[in-house]
Parts: sequence; C-alpha cells; structure tokens
Amino acid sequence: MSIRVGIDVGGTNTDAVLMDDLKVLSSRKTPTTADVSSGIVAALEAVLQESGVAPSAIRGVMIGTTHFTNAVVERKRLLEVGAIRLGLPATKALPPMVDWPEDLSATLGQHRYMVHGGHEFDGREISPLNEQELRAAAKDLRQKGIRAAAITSVFSPVNSEMELRAAEIVADEVGDITISLSHEIGRVGLLERENATIMNGCLTDLASRVVESFRGALRRLDVRAPFFISQNDGTLMTAEHVEKYPVLTFASGPTNSMRGAAFLANAKEAMVVDIGGTTSDVGMLLHGFPREASVAVDIGGVRTNFRMPDVLSFGLGGGSLVRDDGARIGPDSVGYELTTKGMVFGGDVLTTTDIVVAAGLVDIGDRSRVASVPPRTIGTALDTIHQMTDEAVDRMKTSVEALPVILVGGGAILISRDLPAASDIIKPDHSPVANAIGAAIAQVGGEVDRVFSLEGLSRDEALDEAKSEASGKAVAAGADPDSVQIVDIEEVPLAYLPSSATRIRVKAVGDLSIGDPK
Repeated sequence: MSIRVGIDVGGTNTDAVLMDDLKVLSSRKTPTTADVSSGIVAALEAVLQESGVAPSAIRGVMIGTTHFTNAVVERKRLLEVGAIRLGLPATKALPPMVDWPEDLSATLGQHRYMVHGGHEFDGREISPLNEQELRAAAKDLRQKGIRAAAITSVFSPVNSEMELRAAEIVADEVGDITISLSHEIGRVGLLERENATIMNGCLTDLASRVVESFRGALRRLDVRAPFFISQNDGTLMTAEHVEKYPVLTFASGPTNSMRGAAFLANAKEAMVVDIGGTTSDVGMLLHGFPREASVAVDIGGVRTNFRMPDVLSFGLGGGSLVRDDGARIGPDSVGYELTTKGMVFGGDVLTTTDIVVAAGLVDIGDRSRVASVPPRTIGTALDTIHQMTDEAVDRMKTSVEALPVILVGGGAILISRDLPAASDIIKPDHSPVANAIGAAIAQVGGEVDRVFSLEGLSRDEALDEAKSEASGKAVAAGADPDSVQIVDIEEVPLAYLPSSATRIRVKAVGDLSIGDPK
C-alpha cells in the first residue's frame, strides 16, 4: 500500500482525504480551528477511523493552507522588513515599496535602502556592489531591531552573485536576521520580484509557527511520515522550504482544487469551477495544471510576479443571498452560517441553497421550510445562477471552442443544467474535497525564468540549458529523477534589448520521491 493524506486548511473548513496510491479511501470536512492543529487532528482522526488505516502506514502528508495569504490581506502577524535594493544608480526613480498600500507599507515599517550594484540582462555589472553602503544599511537594521531583510538586485535571476554576497554581509553585520533573496522567489521583473521578496520576509516568523503547528498535529496522532506543503503552481515543497519561502504558498487553495478536479475527472484540458460558500473560482487546465497568470498578480494590494494560477473569482456560493425575486444573487453571503441562517435549516435568509432545495434538485435540510418561495422566484434564481457561471467560464476561455467544465466544491449542487460555454458538465465523485485531493496527488516542480543572449549561443543550446536547470531544481526539491518531465516552455524574444536577447521560461515536474515511514 502507498498511503498518503491530503489536507486543505481553509478559513472555514479543514478538508482531509486518505488515499491508497490513486484510490480515495475516505474523506472528511471539519471546522478550521483557531490553533490550526486541533482542526487537522479532528479531520485526520476521522479519515483514519473511517478507513481503518493505522497512522504508521501513512507514507506522506500533503497540506495546503491559506494562512499566509490571509495574513497579508488582514495585515496581521507580519514582521517589519528591511528592503534592500542593489541597483543604483539605475533604479533611483522608483524606490522599494513605491506602489504599496499605505497601511501595509506602514505595517512593515518602510525600512528602505538603496545600494550601488546590480547587473544588466546579460550579466554585465551596472555598477560594482558598494559594500560600505550595504554595511551601513545593515547596521541601521541592527540598531532598529529588525529581524527580517529582503535583498533584491537588478536582473539577479540572470546573475545572483551580488545578492549572495549581500546576504553574507548583512548576516555578518546583524547576526540574528532572516534573509530573503529575490532570485530564489520571483521572476525577471524588478519591482514585482522585489515586492514578492519583501512579502516573503514579513511572513517568515508566521511560517515557523504555522509549520510547527502542523508538526504538532501529526505528532499528536503519531504520524511519522514526512509532510509537504503545496505551492501556488500545484507542486509541493518540504516543510523546511515553506519556513524559508512562505510566499510561495499563495493561491494554493484554488490550485489544489483545480489539480484535484483534473485528477477526479481524468482531464488534462478543461475549465474548472470551484463553488464554495461565498465565491466561485474559475480557471483553465492546461496539461493537467492550472493555466498561469500572464500578468502581475495583485496580493493584498501589492503587485507580484511569482507563479500564480489565472483564476477569476465571482460572488456565487452556496450561501449567497437571493434578492429581487431571484434576479440578483450575491455577492454577499451567510458563509459558514448557512446551517443556521438558511431557510431550509430553520433560518430566515433566502440563499442559493434554499433555491435548489425548493426546486427539488437537492435533498438538504427541511424542504417544507421553502414551500412558500414562489415558483417564479425559483426559476429566475436558477436562470441567474447558470448565467453568472456561464459568463465566468466564457470570460476565462482562450477561444470560442466549448470545453468540458468540471464542477467541484460544496456549492457544485447549484449547477443543474448545461452551460452554453461548456461542451460537457462533469461532477466527479468526491468533488466537495477536491482541494484536499489536489494536495494529496501533487507533484514536485522546478522552474527557470531567465534572459539568454543568443549571440554565441544557439536557441537549442539555451533551451537545453534551461530544461536541465529546471529539471535539476525539481529533483533538488524531492522529485524522483526518473519521473521528471518538462510540462511548459515559453519563449519571448526581447526586441528592445541587444545581443538577440530572449526570455525563456521552463517548468519541470516529477512524482514525489518518498520512502517508508520512519
């Protein structure tokens, strides 16, 4: 047996699924708890008891979490960060955090330093690293008691030498400080990569506490298998990696749902609609993975450029309020209070769940409580629900061709008819816990995003170098070398740069290599 557990820790529910290889043995939804670990323990205990599997048989635990995204959005539990940029004199006009919301910038302390250094796109120096300026910045951080630093150098994904040297100097001057380096986190664009690095720095203390709570939950159940945490691109990373790079977990929730949908429906190319209690997320599967956003992604009001799925969210969920005789639905919702405020559960608020129960499409709660809802309201509301969903799917498609639509999430019960934008509607088994399944089946990935000069280097040689580097990163992250394959290649000629410059992005993934439980 190859037993693994997938867990998705959301703001309202903690979902768990127990799988033997690719077979689902048991699944459970439980409320998320304030201390995190209690909710995980409850969900794990439930699936272990239902399946009869012993904790010692588990070979791996895969966890998805929204803790870090929520912390940034809520402006809570964040460290102050020293933002150090190596780029003078070229980048003086736009200092670090220039485009951040004032409240978030103030929370992080606005400790900004600009130092001479950085490289051109082909690795040539803009100016030498000014170590004297850097040491002065580091001493200021030490005097202020700052515990996290984010170091960003111009074109560091091409040449990371200055960032690595700067990290040595800051660590030497400050001592006890956590350092985030931009070439390890973001892509080529300077400001977005810098923003992601600063954001990573402010989350490092929270990351240690969250990961330790996960460890504690597994210890309480005597689960000795290694555990991994899902990234926003649908791949996994070790717990130690998360403690260093918590920012890479952003958007892992919708990503896990889409990966779970691809697995449950056995689909590689399809649209996915994940309907929750308040909102729905729509995304597109390419090669079994979520299509990535091609533009900068906004997180808590800050532009970033790391790997994120291209997802459209809209206000439709199982708890969405129904108004105007069914013509207006959401975006407000009763959310987790559906089981007390929804009419079929004894409340007095008309929700979308009440509509589908009144229509006889779902048997939940007490249908007699919605007998007074006019048939016209029911019909109009059903039309509105399907119109909202169809429009969202159509917006996310890249062509007029109809694609299969996979419905997952607890709110998938809202869709009961065909959609014009869909070639087929698929509601797979276990769809309410698709997010946990997506975590359980996740693979390990590696990515390269670099600018190559094709003067003296052929296109094929550049591609081979990028593929080799991406595959190496996947293996280093824990992938079985024999299973690694290239799943995405993107080439963009940069006509505005000399030397036949071309930006090449390559993504490699492989199956997780895990041994027997210790």
